[in-house]
Amino acid sequence: MTSEKVFVLDANVLIDPARTYYAFDLVPAFWRLMVDLAKNGKIESIDRVHAELRRGNDDLAGWAGRDFADAFARTDTPAVVQAYARVMQWVGAARQYRTAARTAFANGADGWLVAYTMAQGRIVATNEKASPESRIRVPLPNVCAAFDVEYVDVFEMLRRLGARVTG
Repeated sequence: MTSEKVFVLDANVLIDPARTYYAFDLVPAFWRLMVDLAKNGKIESIDRVHAELRRGNDDLAGWAGRDFADAFARTDTPAVVQAYARVMQWVGAARQYRTAARTAFANGADGWLVAYTMAQGRIVATNEKASPESRIRVPLPNVCAAFDVEYVDVFEMLRRLGARVTG
């Protein structure tokens, strides 16, 4: 089965594979696949995720800036900013989360990721898991669920895209 919707990548969809199961030196085909999927309009991410990746100063940061740079969409459009305001209003009112958790969420890319996905009618790809009882962090899937934004993990994304890591 292939998906018609575009997947918007959370940083961990790139960080986790780079550090573990699809390390650059072990599975370079995965990274070529990600570039091809982006060039074909199947996946993208956002500028705020790119900023997070650049802080890594590693192979992933280099790849993101060199090979994947065109796949990072801007989040400063009126529709995204308006959606972000709604997301942050919800997070601010969600008293189940500690103040530090809400502040950390506000300072990261996840709120922008949900807002961009909402504004563009996309699907979030993240390796985070929903955690309805969480108090010490605001899990991205919890926010997606609050706004009826679909999310999947990297493997489900690849399955829906009919993608295969080969070569």
